[in-house]
Amino acid sequence: MLLPVPQPYDFALSTARFRAFGVDRANLWHEGALHRVVGGVEVRIEAVPGGVDVEPWSDAVAAEVGTLLGLPFDLEAFVAWAGGDPVLAGLVVALPGFRPPLSPDPWEALVTSITAQQVSLQSAFAIRSRLIDRFGEPAEHAAAFPTRDRLARASEPELVAVGFSGRKAEYVVGLARAELELESLPALSDPEVKAALVAIRGLGEWSADWFLARHLGRAHAWPAGDLALVKAVRAFYGEIPDMRTFGEQMNPFQNLAAHHLLTGHRLVPPA
Repeated sequence: MLLPVPQPYDFALSTARFRAFGVDRANLWHEGALHRVVGGVEVRIEAVPGGVDVEPWSDAVAAEVGTLLGLPFDLEAFVAWAGGDPVLAGLVVALPGFRPPLSPDPWEALVTSITAQQVSLQSAFAIRSRLIDRFGEPAEHAAAFPTRDRLARASEPELVAVGFSGRKAEYVVGLARAELELESLPALSDPEVKAALVAIRGLGEWSADWFLARHLGRAHAWPAGDLALVKAVRAFYGEIPDMRTFGEQMNPFQNLAAHHLLTGHRLVPPA
């Protein structure tokens, strides 16, 4: 069934991050379509005129796929605003139909951020896929990301065996067993979300910023400490004195600006 997506929309470009750095077992690209397990059922998402075809269909599946594909973002308003910034205006033209995806599941988003701390994205993707294969539920092509309960029962040596460092294994198991109520976070302000997350061992400001950006889709999320974003900003704008201060000039579209700068730096050589 058709899930409409505001046009223009480039499905392959928008979902490229799920395969640009290696195989993502939870968001698997297979034969021209993206596969993800939703509610225990593998869903196939394929580009069609006007949006994407989603099979099988249910209201719950449509809601999760819509979040995954970044439908909460107001791209039309961002594109209009970006016209006032020469760099972003150029990236919007160079990346037609780009709509950043989101991570629909808060638990998956946080574990993924721990996986990616201080390693290359290629290494992070490989470790993430081994974690999914070891502790997730396999489907026909993709696999469901391991649940919080499952990883709460895991031992740290088991996580080390799939590629986590000893410290990161402690972080993941500790997070799984923590009293953090993930379902309550969407109701909090950005500062309140960050305070709740950084109170958990293993989750610092970088992880909190990306949670705001890639799970909650908050407009003002700006991962100032992300080295890839720092490199992208420097490549397009030159040296800047302070990333946090620089991010303020992207108001009110810090999140979408960050995504366009990161993707642009990977795919569009700076002039």
